[in-house]
Amino acid sequence: MLGGAGDPAEHTLSIRERLNRLDLEELRGRARDAELELYSFGITFTVYTQKDVIDRILPFDVIPRVISAQAWKTIQSGVIQRVAALNLFLHDIYHQQKILKDGVVPKDLVLGNKNYCPQMEGIDVPCGTYVHINGTDLVRGDDGQFVVLEDNGRCPSGVSYVVENRHLMLRSFPDLMSNIGIRPVSNYGQKLHEALVETAPAGVGEPQVVLLSPGTYNSAYFEHIFLAREMGVPLVEGSDLVVENDKVYMKTINGLDPVHVIYRRIGDDFLDPEVFNPDSVLGAAGLMRAYAKGNVSLANAIGTGVADDKAVYAYIPRIIKYYLDEDPILANVETHICREPEGLAYTLANLNKLVVKPVGESGGYGITIGPRASKEELEKCRAEVTADPANYIAQPMVNLSVCPTLTDDGIKARHVDLRPFAVTGKSTWVLPGGLSRVALTKGSIVVNSSQGGGSKDTWVLE
Repeated sequence: MLGGAGDPAEHTLSIRERLNRLDLEELRGRARDAELELYSFGITFTVYTQKDVIDRILPFDVIPRVISAQAWKTIQSGVIQRVAALNLFLHDIYHQQKILKDGVVPKDLVLGNKNYCPQMEGIDVPCGTYVHINGTDLVRGDDGQFVVLEDNGRCPSGVSYVVENRHLMLRSFPDLMSNIGIRPVSNYGQKLHEALVETAPAGVGEPQVVLLSPGTYNSAYFEHIFLAREMGVPLVEGSDLVVENDKVYMKTINGLDPVHVIYRRIGDDFLDPEVFNPDSVLGAAGLMRAYAKGNVSLANAIGTGVADDKAVYAYIPRIIKYYLDEDPILANVETHICREPEGLAYTLANLNKLVVKPVGESGGYGITIGPRASKEELEKCRAEVTADPANYIAQPMVNLSVCPTLTDDGIKARHVDLRPFAVTGKSTWVLPGGLSRVALTKGSIVVNSSQGGGSKDTWVLE
């Protein structure tokens, strides 16, 4: 709501005026109503601990985050540029590998990456699209500029909350939202379906799209149901699919129906027991054969994880320049790669100033925030990085921007990030909004839902 210098932002003036008409008790009453709706509609995610499996609602803050049209234009063009570069990079490393031969990205960083999939070498995917759905995590630093924290090019989650948060706000705050000029988000399912159809195998008249889920025990199962419903496609599990003569079919009460596009929400290792994990029952045996022959499309493509690896992330600006001959519209956060001697030396010498992240983890796990860590935590981090430097990167602590948030102590500033979602078929479309995650604990910069963070509705103005 405020500008970079703390002065009221002009584009939020009318929204601030309307919020000022609501006293604290009114806001809290409407927040309680919204929370009850989350429970009633089963809008939950699952947290796995060492002992328990817990279903929770994602805490929802009713004070929206507002982004100006001008700021969004930069975010949108930056995300589109990044997705284009990621797709060109993935095509190259699974074909000619020119970028590796030219030494722009270290060969061993890609070919030795656990997410690199040799089975994808030489396979052509429709439209050259490997990353159909992408979530780009952004933060806004002290200078007011958005910078990229990481890419999520495998199975990015959270878009269901973007749409449901908007629905909650429309029901709870119609007076706040009317005639403001907020860009809609409810057409995400339609746009996603259109993109998936565009990347169906050639020659298919009416492609059948399905969403493949691991099932009810997956942490994002609510989102799987939501997306299948929004697209109007079947939600299936591995046992619902069968591969015959290198073609994929869905079992129905009327027999086998052909499947042409699979939006899979399971990892590469579990897709096909013939090729990957032989113990997996989540995918379908023979799926890779059907995929390699171009009889079915997978979104996202197999092997995209090598492009959103936290170590490869450091090279994305150079990847953009190499393929597009453009400067990045959205900059990276400065990153030190511990697998490189100079990166390791700098990290170990500045542990107390850096955020150290394991490259293979997600959800905020395994992170050491140097400026806030105890002496014992820093020494533990030092030992872990020294023992396995290739598993770590380090970044300076970005002083995340804050948004006004309703708390038990009134309306207080809390740190936020932003995950815009892009879908790509023949071209890329970015949902105008994205998931704004908020660290509900005072002073915390950890916004992950699994670590106690919440979310806000994100308003992109016309």
